[in-house]
Amino acid sequence: MKGFLIVIYVAMKNLKYAIGIDISMKDFACCLSVIDDEQDVKVKATHKFNNSPVGFKSFLEWVNRHSKEALPVTYIMEATGVYHEQLAWFLNSNGKAISILLPSKAKSYLKADGAKSKNDSIDAKGLARIGAEKKLGLWTPPSKQLYTLRVYTRQHQSITEMLTSMNNQLHSIRHGQFPSKEIIKQLKQTIRLFEKQLEELEVVISKIIKTDTILNKHYQNITAIKGVALLSFAVIAAETDGFTLFDNASSLVSYAGYDVIENQSGKHTGRTRISKKGNSRIRRILHMPALCAVRDDQPQFKNLYDRVFERTKIKMKGYVAVQRKLLEIMYYLWKKNEQYYPTYQSEKIIAPANQGYT
Repeated sequence: MKGFLIVIYVAMKNLKYAIGIDISMKDFACCLSVIDDEQDVKVKATHKFNNSPVGFKSFLEWVNRHSKEALPVTYIMEATGVYHEQLAWFLNSNGKAISILLPSKAKSYLKADGAKSKNDSIDAKGLARIGAEKKLGLWTPPSKQLYTLRVYTRQHQSITEMLTSMNNQLHSIRHGQFPSKEIIKQLKQTIRLFEKQLEELEVVISKIIKTDTILNKHYQNITAIKGVALLSFAVIAAETDGFTLFDNASSLVSYAGYDVIENQSGKHTGRTRISKKGNSRIRRILHMPALCAVRDDQPQFKNLYDRVFERTKIKMKGYVAVQRKLLEIMYYLWKKNEQYYPTYQSEKIIAPANQGYT
Protein backbone atom coordinates (compact mmCIF):
# COMPACT_ATOMS: atom_id res chain seq x y z
CA MET A 1 0.00 0.00 0.00
CA LYS A 2 1.42 3.32 -1.08
CA GLY A 3 2.04 5.97 1.56
CA PHE A 4 0.58 9.42 1.34
CA LEU A 5 2.15 12.68 2.48
CA ILE A 6 -0.47 14.88 4.01
CA VAL A 7 0.43 18.55 4.39
CA ILE A 8 -1.74 20.52 6.76
CA TYR A 9 -1.54 24.29 6.38
CA VAL A 10 -2.33 26.20 9.53
CA ALA A 11 -3.08 29.86 8.95
CA MET A 12 -1.51 32.31 11.33
CA LYS A 13 -4.02 33.99 13.60
CA ASN A 14 -3.73 37.73 14.04
CA LEU A 15 -3.95 38.89 17.66
CA LYS A 16 -4.15 42.68 17.73
CA TYR A 17 -3.51 45.90 15.84
CA ALA A 18 -1.03 48.48 17.03
CA ILE A 19 -0.86 51.99 15.61
CA GLY A 20 2.37 53.91 16.21
CA ILE A 21 2.09 57.69 16.03
CA ASP A 22 5.07 60.04 15.75
CA ILE A 23 3.67 63.52 16.22
CA SER A 24 5.00 67.04 15.69
CA MET A 25 3.50 70.53 15.75
CA LYS A 26 2.09 70.46 12.20
CA ASP A 27 1.48 66.77 11.41
CA PHE A 28 1.89 63.20 12.59
CA ALA A 29 3.14 60.05 10.91
CA CYS A 30 1.36 56.82 11.73
CA CYS A 31 1.94 53.14 11.11
CA LEU A 32 -0.68 50.40 11.49
CA SER A 33 0.86 47.00 12.28
CA VAL A 34 -0.59 43.63 13.24
CA ILE A 35 0.97 40.81 15.27
CA ASP A 36 0.06 37.13 14.85
CA ASP A 37 0.28 34.17 17.21
CA GLU A 38 3.83 33.47 16.00
CA GLN A 39 4.85 36.92 17.30
CA ASP A 40 5.47 38.13 13.75
CA VAL A 41 4.75 41.84 13.34
CA LYS A 42 3.68 43.03 9.90
CA VAL A 43 3.12 46.59 8.69
CA LYS A 44 -0.33 46.94 7.14
CA ALA A 45 -0.32 50.64 6.20
CA THR A 46 1.44 53.95 6.83
CA HIS A 47 0.32 57.53 6.31
CA LYS A 48 0.76 61.11 7.47
CA PHE A 49 -1.98 63.46 8.66
CA ASN A 50 -2.28 67.08 9.73
CA ASN A 51 -2.16 67.67 13.46
CA SER A 52 -5.62 69.29 13.48
CA PRO A 53 -9.24 68.30 14.13
CA VAL A 54 -9.73 67.66 10.40
CA GLY A 55 -6.63 65.47 10.36
CA PHE A 56 -7.86 63.54 13.41
CA LYS A 57 -11.13 62.63 11.69
CA SER A 58 -9.30 61.56 8.52
CA PHE A 59 -6.99 59.47 10.69
CA LEU A 60 -9.85 57.50 12.26
CA GLU A 61 -11.40 56.90 8.83
CA TRP A 62 -8.03 55.61 7.60
CA VAL A 63 -7.74 53.28 10.60
CA ASN A 64 -11.22 51.88 9.99
CA ARG A 65 -10.40 51.16 6.34
CA HIS A 66 -7.21 49.24 7.16
CA SER A 67 -8.24 47.38 10.34
CA LYS A 68 -10.90 45.12 8.87
CA GLU A 69 -10.51 42.24 11.34
CA ALA A 70 -12.36 42.41 14.65
CA LEU A 71 -9.20 42.72 16.73
CA PRO A 72 -8.19 44.97 19.64
CA VAL A 73 -6.59 48.23 18.49
CA THR A 74 -4.06 50.18 20.57
CA TYR A 75 -2.73 53.63 19.72
CA ILE A 76 0.85 54.33 20.85
CA MET A 77 2.55 57.73 20.99
CA GLU A 78 5.30 59.51 22.89
CA ALA A 79 4.83 62.33 25.39
CA THR A 80 6.36 65.03 23.18
CA GLY A 81 5.83 68.40 24.83
CA VAL A 82 2.22 69.44 24.22
CA TYR A 83 1.90 68.42 20.57
CA HIS A 84 0.45 65.00 21.33
CA GLU A 85 -2.21 66.23 23.72
CA GLN A 86 -5.02 67.23 21.32
CA LEU A 87 -4.83 63.92 19.44
CA ALA A 88 -4.68 61.93 22.69
CA TRP A 89 -7.76 63.68 24.10
CA PHE A 90 -9.57 63.24 20.75
CA LEU A 91 -8.87 59.51 20.64
CA ASN A 92 -9.86 59.11 24.29
CA SER A 93 -13.15 60.93 23.70
CA ASN A 94 -13.83 58.43 20.89
CA GLY A 95 -13.28 55.45 23.20
CA LYS A 96 -9.89 54.41 21.82
CA ALA A 97 -7.21 52.59 23.85
CA ILE A 98 -4.12 54.81 24.07
CA SER A 99 -0.66 54.23 25.48
CA ILE A 100 1.66 57.21 25.94
CA LEU A 101 5.33 56.37 26.45
CA LEU A 102 8.13 58.44 27.89
CA PRO A 103 10.51 59.30 25.00
CA SER A 104 13.47 57.75 26.82
CA LYS A 105 11.62 54.46 27.25
CA ALA A 106 10.68 54.23 23.55
CA LYS A 107 14.18 55.21 22.45
CA SER A 108 15.82 52.54 24.63
CA TYR A 109 13.50 49.84 23.34
CA LEU A 110 14.07 50.74 19.69
CA LYS A 111 17.81 51.00 20.16
CA ALA A 112 17.89 47.53 21.73
CA ASP A 113 15.87 46.29 18.75
CA GLY A 114 18.65 47.41 16.39
CA ALA A 115 17.24 50.72 15.13
CA LYS A 116 20.00 52.98 13.80
CA SER A 117 18.24 55.60 11.67
CA LYS A 118 15.63 58.06 12.86
CA ASN A 119 12.82 59.88 11.08
CA ASP A 120 9.06 60.27 11.52
CA SER A 121 8.17 57.15 9.54
CA ILE A 122 10.77 54.97 11.26
CA ASP A 123 9.71 56.21 14.70
CA ALA A 124 6.04 55.50 13.94
CA LYS A 125 6.90 51.95 12.83
CA GLY A 126 8.99 51.47 15.95
CA LEU A 127 6.17 52.61 18.22
CA ALA A 128 3.77 50.28 16.42
CA ARG A 129 6.16 47.38 17.01
CA ILE A 130 6.41 48.23 20.70
CA GLY A 131 2.62 48.31 20.97
CA ALA A 132 2.29 45.00 19.14
CA GLU A 133 4.94 43.12 21.10
CA LYS A 134 4.37 44.51 24.59
CA LYS A 135 1.40 44.87 26.88
CA LEU A 136 1.43 48.57 27.67
CA GLY A 137 -0.46 50.45 30.33
CA LEU A 138 -3.35 52.52 29.01
CA TRP A 139 -3.40 56.30 29.29
CA THR A 140 -6.14 58.12 31.08
CA PRO A 141 -6.45 61.91 30.71
CA PRO A 142 -5.21 64.00 33.62
CA SER A 143 -7.76 65.94 35.59
CA LYS A 144 -8.72 69.36 34.32
CA GLN A 145 -7.30 70.81 37.54
CA LEU A 146 -3.84 69.34 36.92
CA TYR A 147 -3.84 70.41 33.30
CA THR A 148 -4.87 73.97 34.24
CA LEU A 149 -2.32 73.94 37.05
CA ARG A 150 0.46 73.17 34.59
CA VAL A 151 -0.48 76.17 32.42
CA TYR A 152 -0.24 78.50 35.42
CA THR A 153 2.97 77.03 36.87
CA ARG A 154 4.74 77.24 33.50
CA GLN A 155 3.62 80.84 33.10
CA HIS A 156 4.91 81.54 36.60
CA GLN A 157 8.32 80.13 35.65
CA SER A 158 8.44 82.16 32.42
CA ILE A 159 7.68 85.42 34.21
CA THR A 160 10.16 84.59 36.99
CA GLU A 161 12.91 84.12 34.39
CA MET A 162 12.01 87.41 32.68
CA LEU A 163 11.97 89.17 36.06
CA THR A 164 15.46 87.88 36.83
CA SER A 165 16.64 89.11 33.43
CA MET A 166 15.14 92.57 34.03
CA ASN A 167 16.73 92.84 37.48
CA ASN A 168 20.12 91.89 36.04
CA GLN A 169 19.73 94.46 33.29
CA LEU A 170 18.74 97.14 35.80
CA HIS A 171 21.78 96.34 37.95
CA SER A 172 24.05 96.56 34.91
CA ILE A 173 22.70 99.92 33.74
CA ARG A 174 22.79 101.44 37.22
CA HIS A 175 26.47 100.60 37.59
CA GLY A 176 27.50 101.64 34.09
CA GLN A 177 29.51 104.75 33.26
CA PHE A 178 26.52 106.66 31.89
CA PRO A 179 23.28 105.26 33.33
CA SER A 180 20.11 106.21 31.45
CA LYS A 181 17.29 107.49 33.66
CA GLU A 182 14.66 106.69 31.05
CA ILE A 183 15.79 103.08 30.68
CA ILE A 184 15.97 102.68 34.45
CA LYS A 185 12.41 104.03 34.74
CA GLN A 186 11.15 101.60 32.08
CA LEU A 187 12.87 98.66 33.72
CA LYS A 188 11.41 99.51 37.12
CA GLN A 189 7.90 99.67 35.61
CA THR A 190 8.40 96.30 33.91
CA ILE A 191 9.72 94.76 37.13
CA ARG A 192 6.69 96.00 39.09
CA LEU A 193 4.39 94.56 36.41
CA PHE A 194 6.11 91.16 36.56
CA GLU A 195 5.99 91.12 40.36
CA LYS A 196 2.26 91.88 40.29
CA GLN A 197 1.62 89.14 37.73
CA LEU A 198 3.53 86.61 39.86
CA GLU A 199 1.39 87.49 42.89
CA GLU A 200 -1.78 87.05 40.81
CA LEU A 201 -0.60 83.69 39.48
CA GLU A 202 0.20 82.42 42.97
CA VAL A 203 -3.31 83.34 44.14
CA VAL A 204 -4.84 81.37 41.26
CA ILE A 205 -2.53 78.38 41.84
CA SER A 206 -3.45 78.34 45.53
CA LYS A 207 -7.16 78.49 44.68
CA ILE A 208 -6.91 75.58 42.20
CA ILE A 209 -5.24 73.38 44.80
CA LYS A 210 -7.11 74.32 47.95
CA THR A 211 -10.61 74.28 46.47
CA ASP A 212 -10.21 70.72 45.21
CA THR A 213 -10.67 68.04 47.88
CA ILE A 214 -8.33 65.38 46.45
CA LEU A 215 -5.61 67.75 45.30
CA ASN A 216 -5.68 69.62 48.61
CA LYS A 217 -5.30 66.34 50.52
CA HIS A 218 -2.14 65.50 48.56
CA TYR A 219 -0.95 69.07 49.14
CA GLN A 220 -1.36 68.74 52.90
CA ASN A 221 0.42 65.38 52.93
CA ILE A 222 3.42 66.44 50.85
CA THR A 223 3.99 69.96 52.16
CA ALA A 224 4.50 68.46 55.62
CA ILE A 225 8.08 68.17 54.32
CA LYS A 226 9.90 71.30 55.45
CA GLY A 227 10.93 73.29 52.39
CA VAL A 228 8.23 71.95 50.08
CA ALA A 229 5.70 74.74 49.69
CA LEU A 230 2.74 75.59 47.48
CA LEU A 231 4.64 76.35 44.27
CA SER A 232 7.00 73.38 44.45
CA PHE A 233 4.07 71.03 45.10
CA ALA A 234 2.09 72.57 42.23
CA VAL A 235 4.94 72.18 39.73
CA ILE A 236 5.63 68.56 40.67
CA ALA A 237 1.94 67.63 40.53
CA ALA A 238 1.40 69.41 37.22
CA GLU A 239 4.56 68.24 35.44
CA THR A 240 3.98 64.59 36.36
CA ASP A 241 0.20 64.63 35.74
CA GLY A 242 -0.23 63.30 39.25
CA PHE A 243 2.48 60.67 38.58
CA THR A 244 0.26 58.86 36.05
CA LEU A 245 3.06 57.98 33.61
CA PHE A 246 5.17 56.20 36.22
CA ASP A 247 4.89 52.62 37.41
CA ASN A 248 7.81 53.03 39.81
CA ALA A 249 10.09 55.65 41.30
CA SER A 250 12.97 54.71 38.97
CA SER A 251 11.05 55.77 35.86
CA LEU A 252 10.14 59.05 37.59
CA VAL A 253 13.78 59.68 38.48
CA SER A 254 14.75 59.08 34.86
CA TYR A 255 11.97 61.37 33.61
CA ALA A 256 13.29 64.17 35.81
CA GLY A 257 16.89 63.63 34.66
CA TYR A 258 18.20 62.48 38.05
CA ASP A 259 19.30 59.04 36.78
CA VAL A 260 23.01 58.42 37.25
CA ILE A 261 25.36 57.89 34.29
CA GLU A 262 28.55 56.02 35.09
CA ASN A 263 31.71 56.09 33.00
CA GLN A 264 33.73 53.04 34.00
CA SER A 265 35.42 50.29 31.99
CA GLY A 266 38.24 48.05 33.18
CA LYS A 267 40.77 50.20 35.00
CA HIS A 268 39.30 53.42 33.66
CA THR A 269 36.97 55.31 35.95
CA GLY A 270 35.45 58.49 34.59
CA ARG A 271 33.18 61.08 36.11
CA THR A 272 29.81 59.92 37.44
CA ARG A 273 26.99 62.40 36.88
CA ILE A 274 23.23 62.68 36.49
CA SER A 275 21.89 62.54 32.94
CA LYS A 276 19.89 65.83 33.03
CA LYS A 277 17.95 64.30 30.11
CA GLY A 278 14.51 64.91 31.46
CA ASN A 279 12.07 67.49 32.75
CA SER A 280 14.21 70.46 33.77
CA ARG A 281 11.23 72.18 35.42
CA ILE A 282 11.17 69.50 38.10
CA ARG A 283 14.90 69.84 38.81
CA ARG A 284 14.62 73.62 38.88
CA ILE A 285 11.75 73.74 41.37
CA LEU A 286 13.38 71.21 43.74
CA HIS A 287 16.55 73.28 44.15
CA MET A 288 15.28 75.48 47.01
CA PRO A 289 13.37 72.70 48.84
CA ALA A 290 16.60 70.67 48.90
CA LEU A 291 18.54 73.59 50.40
CA CYS A 292 15.84 74.07 53.04
CA ALA A 293 15.67 70.35 53.85
CA VAL A 294 19.41 70.28 54.58
CA ARG A 295 19.49 73.64 56.35
CA ASP A 296 16.60 72.69 58.66
CA ASP A 297 18.55 69.58 59.68
CA GLN A 298 15.86 67.07 58.74
CA PRO A 299 17.58 63.76 59.57
CA GLN A 300 17.30 61.69 56.40
CA PHE A 301 18.03 64.66 54.09
CA LYS A 302 20.88 66.06 56.19
CA ASN A 303 22.46 62.62 56.60
CA LEU A 304 22.21 61.96 52.86
CA TYR A 305 23.80 65.31 52.05
CA ASP A 306 26.63 64.70 54.53
CA ARG A 307 27.36 61.22 53.11
CA VAL A 308 27.52 62.44 49.53
CA PHE A 309 29.58 65.51 50.41
CA GLU A 310 32.01 63.44 52.47
CA ARG A 311 32.52 61.09 49.53
CA THR A 312 32.70 63.67 46.71
CA LYS A 313 33.68 66.93 48.44
CA ILE A 314 31.20 68.65 46.10
CA LYS A 315 28.29 70.42 47.79
CA MET A 316 26.06 70.49 44.71
CA LYS A 317 26.21 66.70 44.36
CA GLY A 318 24.92 66.44 47.90
CA TYR A 319 22.05 68.82 47.17
CA VAL A 320 21.18 66.99 43.94
CA ALA A 321 21.00 63.72 45.89
CA VAL A 322 18.57 65.41 48.28
CA GLN A 323 16.48 66.68 45.35
CA ARG A 324 16.18 63.14 44.04
CA LYS A 325 15.25 61.86 47.51
CA LEU A 326 12.58 64.54 47.84
CA LEU A 327 11.07 63.59 44.49
CA GLU A 328 10.96 59.89 45.39
CA ILE A 329 9.30 60.60 48.74
CA MET A 330 6.72 62.86 47.08
CA TYR A 331 5.95 60.04 44.66
CA TYR A 332 5.36 57.51 47.44
CA LEU A 333 3.34 59.94 49.55
CA TRP A 334 1.08 60.59 46.59
CA LYS A 335 0.71 56.91 45.69
CA LYS A 336 0.07 55.82 49.27
CA ASN A 337 -2.02 58.90 50.06
CA GLU A 338 -0.04 59.31 53.28
CA GLN A 339 1.35 62.29 55.14
CA TYR A 340 5.06 62.82 55.52
CA TYR A 341 6.76 62.37 58.86
CA PRO A 342 10.49 62.90 59.63
CA THR A 343 11.44 59.20 59.71
CA TYR A 344 9.55 58.31 56.51
CA GLN A 345 11.52 55.70 54.55
CA SER A 346 10.36 55.64 50.93
CA GLU A 347 12.68 52.87 49.80
CA LYS A 348 10.84 50.34 52.01
CA ILE A 349 7.45 51.06 50.49
CA ILE A 350 5.90 49.41 47.47
CA ALA A 351 3.38 51.85 46.08
CA PRO A 352 -0.08 50.64 45.12
CA ALA A 353 -2.27 52.18 42.44
CA ASN A 354 -2.87 55.91 42.55
CA GLN A 355 -5.65 57.24 44.75
CA GLY A 356 -7.31 60.14 43.03
CA TYR A 357 -6.07 62.25 40.11
CA THR A 358 -4.28 59.58 38.17
